[in-house]
Amino acid sequence: MRRKSNMWIRSGVAVFVVFFVWLQLNFLSYSGSADTADLNESATIFSMVPSVLHKFLTPRPRNVSNINGSATNATYRTSLNITEIKKFIAQCNLQQTIYNEDLFGPLQNDSVIIIVQVHDRITYLRHLIVSLAQAQDISQALLIFSHDIFDEEINSLVQSIDFCKVMQVFYPFSIQTHPNEFPGEDPNDCSRNLKRDEALVQKCNNAPYPDLYGHYREAKFTQTKHHWWWKANRVFNQLEVTRNHTGLVVFLEEDHFVAQDFIHVLKLMDNTCKTSCPQCNILSLGTYLKTFSYYADSKKKELLRAIKQQATVNVMQPSWTFQVLPSLYQHTQKVEITPWISSKHNMGMAFNRTTWNLIRNCSEFFCKYDDYNWDWSLQHVSQYCLKQRLHAMVIRGPRVFHIGECGVHHKKNNCESTGVISKVQKVLKSAKNHLFPSYLTLTYVTPLKKTKIRKGNGGWGDRRDHMLCIGMTAR
Repeated sequence: MRRKSNMWIRSGVAVFVVFFVWLQLNFLSYSGSADTADLNESATIFSMVPSVLHKFLTPRPRNVSNINGSATNATYRTSLNITEIKKFIAQCNLQQTIYNEDLFGPLQNDSVIIIVQVHDRITYLRHLIVSLAQAQDISQALLIFSHDIFDEEINSLVQSIDFCKVMQVFYPFSIQTHPNEFPGEDPNDCSRNLKRDEALVQKCNNAPYPDLYGHYREAKFTQTKHHWWWKANRVFNQLEVTRNHTGLVVFLEEDHFVAQDFIHVLKLMDNTCKTSCPQCNILSLGTYLKTFSYYADSKKKELLRAIKQQATVNVMQPSWTFQVLPSLYQHTQKVEITPWISSKHNMGMAFNRTTWNLIRNCSEFFCKYDDYNWDWSLQHVSQYCLKQRLHAMVIRGPRVFHIGECGVHHKKNNCESTGVISKVQKVLKSAKNHLFPSYLTLTYVTPLKKTKIRKGNGGWGDRRDHMLCIGMTAR
């Protein structure tokens, strides 16, 4: 019996080893195929970009160091230490240099200002810049990059832009420049999941102020809202070149991609607002459509699916369903008039000084609302502070697309994937004959049900965050 039992055990082990080796070989095969697919995607993207713009997509190999001075491939590509970075940021924000102004002339009051919030995803930023370079009338715009990380490679990329006026501003209260103190992570700050009673006993810095879910602040989440509020105040109220500007300001992020006619459509929407929708105060160039869904859950789930179906890499890659999308682009372009909803109308949005003054006068509602998202906080302002809620004019055929695979809430194994970018390029190519509409048709959308009173997502209970945020308005 014992020999028979041992034989079964040895057989089982042998089967397991064979299966494990087969599994690894299949996984390596998938990985190699995925690498090939990435190369094919890159080649496709390059082929759809004018050769004169390839310079923005090609990294320049350089030996750089991190903020501690040691060689690294880390996110922060700089040879400067923290003290030097702070000095550079202060100097840059004081000088307010406008690159290419000698080529394109001074900013006009009806010119469009485009402000891009930049963190560290340079791959996506490269593609945003390429899309901006191909936009009609971009030479008349002022393109402002607002950074919360000092990165020499990103700086070099931005300063290489030669198709419009460019300015850089640097958020001065970043985690990078305050790694061991507020607004970064102070060593004596309360840990996220510490109970309030225990925190009070420990006397950590922010013990009295957990959020509405009983959690303490995490700097990596609070920074985005701070940065958004700072850059809006900076552009509308502080920069010499923009503080008296009454035209439109477009808010983009580093992982957005714009259509060639986005400025044309924006001006068309603005003119339509003046004649047909005086209550509209936000223009939304990007819309979140169900056709933009893709599926590729977890690495494990995809691997098991591939093994089961003996699939190729085509099954493994995210699948997008764009079939319906080109039909949105017609000569008679449709726009919808609807109450502004943060989760639907926060991408590629634009507004002018009149709207900004309404928002700015509600700074305490924005800065004290217990939610670390700037858009949810703006929704709170709209619902509880303004006499009339914010209303949006939303273009049905989007002119701003989200190309990022990862963000604050979602991480994947490959956050630098360019698959989405090639899909967007193909959509815009198929819709090329329907861009640059001559007029818009309006549709008024009435919400099916009353908007629920929103409970914040938390992460913003710390009084230090409230005071820093409010202080940005006073500066």
